[in-house]
Amino acid sequence: MVESDGRAPRSAVVSSAAPRTRRWRLDVRYDGTAFSGWAEQRGRRTVQGELELWLGRVLSLPEPPKVVCAGRTDAGVHARGQVVHLDLPAALVPDPERLLGRLRRALPEDLAVTGLRVAPEGFDARFAAIWRRYCYRIADAATVPDPLSRTMVTPLRGQLDLPRLNAVAPALLGLRDFGAFCKRREGATTVRSLRELGAVRSTEAGGLVEVTVRADAFCHSMVRCLVGGLVEVGSGRRTADWLLTRMAAATRSSEVPVLPARGLTLEEVGYPPDDQLAARVSEARTLRTLPDPSQATASARLETPHP
Repeated sequence: MVESDGRAPRSAVVSSAAPRTRRWRLDVRYDGTAFSGWAEQRGRRTVQGELELWLGRVLSLPEPPKVVCAGRTDAGVHARGQVVHLDLPAALVPDPERLLGRLRRALPEDLAVTGLRVAPEGFDARFAAIWRRYCYRIADAATVPDPLSRTMVTPLRGQLDLPRLNAVAPALLGLRDFGAFCKRREGATTVRSLRELGAVRSTEAGGLVEVTVRADAFCHSMVRCLVGGLVEVGSGRRTADWLLTRMAAATRSSEVPVLPARGLTLEEVGYPPDDQLAARVSEARTLRTLPDPSQATASARLETPHP
């Protein structure tokens, strides 16, 4: 089809333009012990900084590419299931297996890229995610010590009462204001949807206590504060009512301890089907609020967990 003056329609011209970049998805693991967190910081060793540095060198790019992750982990926090995306020039089409091999040889031993592929249309490592799952590992008095895992486990004096801990955990689930367990940032919301929270004693790791926390997203220090509150109840130092009262207050209190980073690992990130990625990105960019103010204090009103 042509216009009366012989030119192609504007829509046809736009749609025929080739994309300038192609988005790639990377699956990443790291031992966070020697990193000052994920985010790049001048003068500090960070996961983002190392990853961008070595990607740029391995791909022979004029400058390091910018990468975006699903969850910006704090200093000392580990990841087994971090997801990252980066945009490369469309003309650059590296062979995934060859690039993985080169990255394995180049990256430091505490950082690894375990998967690499072209991302589907609409994919965004951060905003397309529908949930993140963390595990906090604790070695209490009932745990057989394992020196080999000491950098990924938090030691605890005394023994945790897991039935007592797990009895209060369901009352924290749902769409709520988690300001009691977060460091607030101006212009940001502390409303999150907590979908899974509970602890088990591992039968394969010397009786290690593993606390699973899964939500659509997390604000700063939220996981370590949530687990800190549960540990206070599970150790008998505090009651379940104390934790629910703190939750209802929706304001940060020094009574709720922030557990050490070493015990926390980002285990997995979930995404919707490919045809729902763009819609999820749009939804995630919207500032979250509670539909009903009473939900901020109704600790017994639960949301059914779902992936």
